[in-house]
Amino acid sequence: MKEAMFYRKLEGSAVACFLCAQSCRIEPGMRGQCGVRENRDGTLLSLVYGKLIAQNIDPIEKKPLYHFYPGTRSYSIATVGCNFRCLFCQNADISQAPREYNTIFGHTTSSEKVVTEAQKAGCATISYTYTEPTVFLEYALEVAEQAHERGIRNVFVSNGYLTGEALAAAGSYLDAANIDLKAFSNDFYVTQCGARLKPVLRTIENMKRRGIWIELTTLLIPGLNDHPEELQQLAKFIAELDPGIPWHVSRFHPTHLLTDRPATPVATLHLAREIGKAAGLHYVYTGNVPGDEGENTYCHHCRELVIERFGFSIQRRALRDGKCVKCGTPIEGVEIG
Repeated sequence: MKEAMFYRKLEGSAVACFLCAQSCRIEPGMRGQCGVRENRDGTLLSLVYGKLIAQNIDPIEKKPLYHFYPGTRSYSIATVGCNFRCLFCQNADISQAPREYNTIFGHTTSSEKVVTEAQKAGCATISYTYTEPTVFLEYALEVAEQAHERGIRNVFVSNGYLTGEALAAAGSYLDAANIDLKAFSNDFYVTQCGARLKPVLRTIENMKRRGIWIELTTLLIPGLNDHPEELQQLAKFIAELDPGIPWHVSRFHPTHLLTDRPATPVATLHLAREIGKAAGLHYVYTGNVPGDEGENTYCHHCRELVIERFGFSIQRRALRDGKCVKCGTPIEGVEIG
C-alpha cells in the first residue's frame, strides 16, 4: 500500500478524493467508488500500488491505436479496480472485483521490472489498460517516468474520467490515449456506467490541448447508444475538435450484466462509419469484425488504401514518409510511416 495522491483531509478524519470526477468523500474505514482507495484514520491509501493483475505483450492495434506507432508491440499492465460500473464491462472479473468481492488481488511488481521487461521485449510503448489506469495512477506515473528515461512511450486506455489535476500530473509522461467515448448521452452514462458525460468530453479536449495523441472508441450497443442522431452529434463533436482524430466504432457482444441485448449488427457499424465520414472525420474504423473493410486506413484526400489490416495485424502499407504514396497527403499520426 502507498499513500494516495490527489486527496485532502476533512474534519472527522474523512477525506475528499479528487483523482477522478467521481469526487468521492470517503469516511474512515471506507473506500471510494473505485474500490481500491481506502481511508485509514484520515490517510487515503492506494491498495493496488504495484499489484499487477495483468502483464501482456499486445499489438498496439489492440488498444486500439491505429495511428500511434502502428505495427509495434505494447507492454500492457493493469491492476484490479475501476471508477465506473459499466453494465457491459468486458473485463468485469478484474475491474469490479474490489467492489463485488471485496478482494484486492495481484502480484507485487516493481516499476523498474515492468520497464525492464518492456525494453527486453522490444516494446515501443507501455500501455496502462484492461481496467481503468486512473485508479492506479500513483504506480502508473512511476512506471511512466522510468519508461520515458529509456525511450519508451506511454499509452492510457481510459474512460477519460480523471480530473484536471490528475491529467496535469500524467501529462508530462503520457504520449497517447484511447478514450472510451461510450455515448453522447448523459443519461446513458448515468444509467449504464454510474458516471457523467461532461467530464469525459473535458478530458478529451484537455488531452488534445496538451498535445497527447488521442483516438476514441465507442462500443455500439443496440437500442442504447446507436441512434443515428446521437452518432451524428458525437461525430460532430470529434470533427470540431480535430477531424484527424480516429474514431473506432466497435461491435458489442452480450456480457456481464447486459445480456438482454443482441450483438451489434455489422450494418450498424457501417452506418456509424458513414456518419463519421459525412461529418468530416478523416478516419473511422470498425472494431470486433475481423476482415471488415473498416479496419483499413484510407487516404482522406484520394481514398487510396494506405494501411491494410486484418484484426490486429498489418498486412500492407502504401506510405512514404508518413504520406500517401499516390497523392502525397500526410496521414495524421505518430511514427505512422
